[in-house]
Amino acid sequence: MTTPAPGPVRPAATARPQDARRSLVAGSVGNFIEWYEFGIYGYFATVIAAQFFTPEGGSEVEGLVRAYASFALAFFFRPVGAAVLGRFGDRVGRRPALVLVVCLMTGATAMIGLLPTYASIGAAAPWLLTLLRILQGLSAGGEFGGAVSVMTESAPSGRRGLYGAWQSFTVALGLLAGAAVAVVLASVLTPSQLHGWGWRVPFLLTLPLGLVALRLRLRLPPDAPPALAPEGRPCPRPRPRSGETVRALVLGVGRMMGWSAAGYTFLVVLPSYLQSTLGTTFQRALLGTVLANLGFAASILPAGRLSDRIGRRTVMVAGALLVAVLALPLLHLVQDPDGPAYVKGAALFAAGACVGLMAGPGPAMLAEMFPARVRCTGLGLAYALSNAVFSGCAGLIITEVVERTGNVDVPGYYAAATCAVSAVALLTLRGDDHRRALR
Repeated sequence: MTTPAPGPVRPAATARPQDARRSLVAGSVGNFIEWYEFGIYGYFATVIAAQFFTPEGGSEVEGLVRAYASFALAFFFRPVGAAVLGRFGDRVGRRPALVLVVCLMTGATAMIGLLPTYASIGAAAPWLLTLLRILQGLSAGGEFGGAVSVMTESAPSGRRGLYGAWQSFTVALGLLAGAAVAVVLASVLTPSQLHGWGWRVPFLLTLPLGLVALRLRLRLPPDAPPALAPEGRPCPRPRPRSGETVRALVLGVGRMMGWSAAGYTFLVVLPSYLQSTLGTTFQRALLGTVLANLGFAASILPAGRLSDRIGRRTVMVAGALLVAVLALPLLHLVQDPDGPAYVKGAALFAAGACVGLMAGPGPAMLAEMFPARVRCTGLGLAYALSNAVFSGCAGLIITEVVERTGNVDVPGYYAAATCAVSAVALLTLRGDDHRRALR
């Protein structure tokens, strides 16, 4: 990977308290919109499949697989967005990169709510939807690197894990907001209304949300100018070796894969799995997803704060091992047709909480892996590559394998296997990374 030219970065030591809070809010709000949108696409996957990917007489399962294929394709454009927009953020500045990202994401998401369906324009409909998903993937790829860089670089001493955890916390808030909107629409609209026009509402809601995010990001403090040498020239920064950057990328993907796979399995893919595999109603499936996301949200900030005290490695390894051990037992509780509803709800809440132990310290862990001049690009690429492979393909893999094998335990195996590998990669973290200054 080509090393970007030196760019302006605001060191944590110079960030005023009000600037730190402003950076935290502005970084979080765009991430909230991004995950709200990705959540509603997952929650409405069966509806979107019927509207865009299932011609008259087509199989519902085939349509769902095509919908998830479009979902996965957007994820594979995330690394492109991370590389291009991350380089922009490293060279030009964090603020202009974050402004560009939120405009792109908001515009593409709102346009999905206006798209004509397959019944109106035929085969052009799924292609247009996929094009907008690609634009979303590009913007999402740039969002994480820029937002996490701003949040961790401005964090007060000893609170980098907590500040970074807000990125993951807004993931949970975005998914919960998407689920709440889906539950309300499913409750107040008839199935024909929901399929006819109701599914468009949550996508159109991103327009006012995006305008709020844009205003907050325009108010971000400008990046600090580079330090000057006594003769007035910018101080040279050590150039990161390309081999070290590539090694950090590979390690970052390995450390992220369990978080990515388990998170999407339990927090996004679950509604479609419960409907298509277990025959659960749309409303009950969404309720289960809300409980999983509540568990996720409940553990993120405490996990980030705890990682500031005892280290990222301890907290994240604990989360990965818990998922590896408990994924199948918890899934069996959900599958039991005679099981009490409160037991199933508790199982879903616990699954989400285990993922939150990885997601809380995760952003700070990635920020600590890369020096300032490649931080946006490096951590954005690690996150995007992991999500492209292990999150974006989760729905496609699970739906296709369950359909071919008839094994309803596939989601549990998928989450457990990826978290087991991730635990090994996380053990390579240094125990004192949380006490070291960002490079």
